[in-house]
Amino acid sequence: MSLDDLHLNLRNLTPEDYPQLKTLMDRVYHDIGGAWPKRTIERLISEFPDGQIAIEDDQTLVGVALTARVDYEEFSNPHRYDDLMDQREIILNAPEGDAMYGLDVLIDPAYRGYRLGRRLYEARKDLCKSLNMRAILAGGRIPNYHQYANEMSPAEYLDQVSRKEIHDPILSFQLANDFQVKRLLRKYLPEDEKSQGYATLLEWNNILFEPAESVLDTRKTQVRVGAVQWQMREFSSVEAVLQQAEYFIDALSDYQSDFAVFPELFNAPLMGLQDRAAQQDQIAAIRFLAGFTEHFKTELSRMAVSYNINIIAGSMIEEHDDGHLYNISYLFHRDGDIEAQAKLHITPQERRDWIIEGGDDLRVFDTDAGRIGILICYDVEFPELSRLLADQDMDILFVPFWTDTKNGYLRVRHCSQARAIENECYVVLCGSVGNVPSIENMEIQYAQSSVFSPSDFAFPHDAVLAETTPNTEMIMFSDLDLTRLTVVRNEGSVTNLKDRRQDLFDLRWRDWSWKSGSRQDDA
Repeated sequence: MSLDDLHLNLRNLTPEDYPQLKTLMDRVYHDIGGAWPKRTIERLISEFPDGQIAIEDDQTLVGVALTARVDYEEFSNPHRYDDLMDQREIILNAPEGDAMYGLDVLIDPAYRGYRLGRRLYEARKDLCKSLNMRAILAGGRIPNYHQYANEMSPAEYLDQVSRKEIHDPILSFQLANDFQVKRLLRKYLPEDEKSQGYATLLEWNNILFEPAESVLDTRKTQVRVGAVQWQMREFSSVEAVLQQAEYFIDALSDYQSDFAVFPELFNAPLMGLQDRAAQQDQIAAIRFLAGFTEHFKTELSRMAVSYNINIIAGSMIEEHDDGHLYNISYLFHRDGDIEAQAKLHITPQERRDWIIEGGDDLRVFDTDAGRIGILICYDVEFPELSRLLADQDMDILFVPFWTDTKNGYLRVRHCSQARAIENECYVVLCGSVGNVPSIENMEIQYAQSSVFSPSDFAFPHDAVLAETTPNTEMIMFSDLDLTRLTVVRNEGSVTNLKDRRQDLFDLRWRDWSWKSGSRQDDA
């Protein structure tokens, strides 16, 4: 048959199709009883019309997929084919079932080789997603097993089929269509002599399945991020800095942004409130800056609540009771909660001139718009940190930064883009611009704020969702689809997180809680 002669149409099965369906089933299933009775098919179509899918060629039925709704907990455990029907051969369709059960997929022998079975399987998967069902289950025959029954056990046969050392027309096809073997079923279909009565319990998980829950508790899947490419400038007072920050937060809120992001040490110009001579003592100047942090925390938390937006306040200097200084990014939730992430890796300049200490805790934060991580500038150049966050199901990584030269900026940019690809997450990069020769310690800045995505078909060709004009004060928006992350992590062209060879290597976070006295050792 020539491809030019095909006129294929995918549609739902109707009761009027039964004569053609019977002919097709008798031809394909001649060894296990042939076609279902007409009443069985009519009842199945009546109870679950969307699940009965047909392919026709010029009004001739050439492929069919029959499907029932079932309860996942019941049919994801051992069962027999007879458990699916009553004594009158009526399929026990569960109207409120949370899973689909693949009863039959059959292709006219004359049409094999055109991948029509794959087309039917994809239609089933699309239906499963659209109905928000948990999974597709199926009892899969292993019709070539009888050829090997004297040589190996069914389990050994399954292993060799999965390793492609043996081809089984049904199991090999199902494995190629992303179904996983959950268990071996005994006496599934006793009359199936070719399979010796055995079958596999197969499952395809709907990675987009969302359990029923309150609308208010439903996690957002569409997230809008707003970033402020902040210009460093002289300020006459603390209030002037906060007024400028509130101006941007108000603008981002007007566009219904879920996050407002600021750069690292965005309030550093406050060191300029000291006279020039006092600024020469760099350690004293940074302690002077730390003195404003509590006031900023109070005001930014107020803004987060008032403007209904989560604020990632770049970073600010915090002085602890022991006199140690830390560079800390604060997350101000719009419900009033405040959380913090310290910079862990301190640059030589920070350590030498300001005596900044590195933190010892790394967290993923739950927000009403996804699970997020924060790595401050230099931290993003250490890939272990973002991988630890990815292992905790991080969706968005925020990187507030401060770089003075373009080569410094490019280190942060290229590392951030690598983190998005290798961890299959979004990365939001936010920096500061402007030259301030009148203030010691912060003469020049270079930045181009950006939003990076994984690199696959669902995302822009260069994996850049948004970016600002370099060295210009402005705000940037980007809409992030968290559902696309779920898809790329499970069904992408490559699946970096899934394919790690954890049999060869692993990564762990050491417990440093003893430093704060929070760890409870065994007595």
